[in-house]
Amino acid sequence: MARKICIANQKGGVGKTTTAINLSASLAVAEKKTLLVDCDPQGNATTGVGVEKSELEKTLYHGMIGSAGVEELLMDTDIDTLKVIPAQVELIGFEVEMMEQPGRNTALRSLLGKIESNFDYIIIDCPPSLSLLTVNALAAADSMLIPLQCEFYALEGLGQLLDTYKRIRKRINPHLTIAGILLTMFDRRTNLAHQVAAEADKFFHQLVFKTRIPRNVRLGEAPSFGKPVLLYDAMSPGALSYIQLAGEILNGQSNALSHGH
Repeated sequence: MARKICIANQKGGVGKTTTAINLSASLAVAEKKTLLVDCDPQGNATTGVGVEKSELEKTLYHGMIGSAGVEELLMDTDIDTLKVIPAQVELIGFEVEMMEQPGRNTALRSLLGKIESNFDYIIIDCPPSLSLLTVNALAAADSMLIPLQCEFYALEGLGQLLDTYKRIRKRINPHLTIAGILLTMFDRRTNLAHQVAAEADKFFHQLVFKTRIPRNVRLGEAPSFGKPVLLYDAMSPGALSYIQLAGEILNGQSNALSHGH
């Protein structure tokens, strides 16, 4: 059975999609059969692995409203062991159309249930909001990985995310754990980055991944070439840090705790 990890934080610009793309690619390169699910109507993870959105006929939206089978949605990437279920802007319609439906919180879980035995890892990229799509991702996942940008208000808003997490555990997905907190955009030259890291350690203890994702030009450039950073510049600090993160996840060093602090 696949291990399903959703990458969630309702704040935008914290490195969610970058993490979804590059963690997926790093797991795939480690010869794990990996599926990246783009659950964000912006579709940045889709573009980031080289899928041409204008040519898409079927996307996650069609699977979640039940008008396409999940096998029809799987697309290849430049890495043999990495597949993607793409998304584009129509996915916004899911929220509106499903608002009254009884299965609205678990549409993604049902969809992925049909293929999860084909993969070792399923990585779900969430939209930057605590919307019905994020609820679906949390309902479908085994664990939630939280990217935390090393900036001034980093921990603000985390309380809200953790409340949502607790609600989902209580009502929809009692097995959901926290895979870990990932410090992103870490600039070791600044006091602020170290302050945020210290604060995260204080609040979350062993839930903070040892890997810290640096601010890295290559990481920022790679998506515009439709490539994970591994394929764009494998020796860049950004690529190496995501390979290290994949290692932590494969070794289970992030002791996934089943209770929020």
